[in-house]
Amino acid sequence: MKRYVPLFALALCGCAVGPDFHAPAAPDVPSYTRETLPASTEAAGAAQSLVAANHALPVWWTQFQSDALNRLVDTALQHSPTLDEARAKLVEARENYIAQAGATEFPAIDAKLSGSRQKVDPAAFGIPNVPNTGPFTLFNATVSVSYVLDIFGGNRRALEALLAQTGYQTYELDAARLTLAGNVVSTAIRRASFQQQLALTRQLADAQARQLTIIEGRYAAGGVAQLDVRTQRTLLAQTRAQIPPLATQLAQADHQLAILLGAAPSQADFDDITLDALHLPDTVPVTLPSTLARERPDIRASEALLHQASANVGVATANLYPQFVVSAGIGSERTRIEDVVNGLNVWNIGLNLTQPIFRGGELHAKKRAAEAAYDAAFASYRQTVLLALQQVAETLHALNDDAHALQARDEADTEAQASVKIAQAQYAAGGVSQFGLIDTQRQALQTALDRTRAQAARLADTAALFQALGGMTPEGSAEQTAGR
Repeated sequence: MKRYVPLFALALCGCAVGPDFHAPAAPDVPSYTRETLPASTEAAGAAQSLVAANHALPVWWTQFQSDALNRLVDTALQHSPTLDEARAKLVEARENYIAQAGATEFPAIDAKLSGSRQKVDPAAFGIPNVPNTGPFTLFNATVSVSYVLDIFGGNRRALEALLAQTGYQTYELDAARLTLAGNVVSTAIRRASFQQQLALTRQLADAQARQLTIIEGRYAAGGVAQLDVRTQRTLLAQTRAQIPPLATQLAQADHQLAILLGAAPSQADFDDITLDALHLPDTVPVTLPSTLARERPDIRASEALLHQASANVGVATANLYPQFVVSAGIGSERTRIEDVVNGLNVWNIGLNLTQPIFRGGELHAKKRAAEAAYDAAFASYRQTVLLALQQVAETLHALNDDAHALQARDEADTEAQASVKIAQAQYAAGGVSQFGLIDTQRQALQTALDRTRAQAARLADTAALFQALGGMTPEGSAEQTAGR
């Protein structure tokens, strides 16, 4: 037995062949955009500042200061089937790792008990003069032990790959949570916008219908041409044509929110989410690109796949080298079952070495394939990082443009409301007709409709920036929720 001690020592301290994984370097860029964007914007009386931060903001949806919105996100995080699927996949990956670790890090010990009816003819073994005995029963009770000496680290690399797969599923769960929260917030904002747009469009149609009644009366009295009537009818029909699509979009947003919350579309009831009840976050923490690469779960998931591909190169490399298996067994073989426990009369111990010599180029091809898979995973990682940088850059630009657009829409809305007050005073004094007053009100409604879209865009892009930066609640991370 002592002659095998050096082999055990070599198996325990031997190096693992193949590349040792090192995380890729973080993006070496100081900012997301080429030009410097304003650190603060103000529109419609609401200022918003972008401040440098060491980490993305967790639980970022609470910045909108809406209890109804917070309840929606919490419900989605608790009941979404998407998260249940991601949690189950993480548990599957963990159990696969535990199973492989148990199979490779520890010896395999098996107990066997068997019985067989046999008849031996001594003449078949070249012993003709021995009397031919009758059939007998042979009972066998053995315990066998086998262990693969991981001298070149193939098993360790395989475990490393499975551990990386577990990490991938961990970050996939975090990414699913982040995406779910972002989808709930953005859908709730769109729903509130559609609801307000629908109400304003209906009011606009009512105003145009009143104008049409006035014009038809004037036409009957010979005061206007038929063209004026046709024109007003066309405007009213065009406005009314906008109502069904808005109603459809509102219903679709309701249904999507219900699905995100793990409920049936028939259970959609979200009238408590209104656009004006959502507070624009005053401050948005923005991390550096290097921090983004370390915090966004989709980037970390891509890095985990890169780690797995690196470990698979080690597995393919180790398969080129000798494989050592130590085995031993001890047991009892008796012709009577009650004698099996009386003592041990059979044992064995051995060392098995297998060295691939000729496999038709199979093993070298698999190693080259593993290396190519690593190159593909590295390219995919780089693409994931670039897309993340692009997403943040575009959202920063959008936020800046949203502020300018909302400011212009707000100024137009202020002027329109002032015009309505003047027209109402003039109408009361007899200085303007009812048609003129309604037309001023119609213009104000159209301006409010445009402002609603601009307001929703600013809120939605703020949520998109929070999501793009990868902020998520720490207590909701995959490591702590997978075991639920």
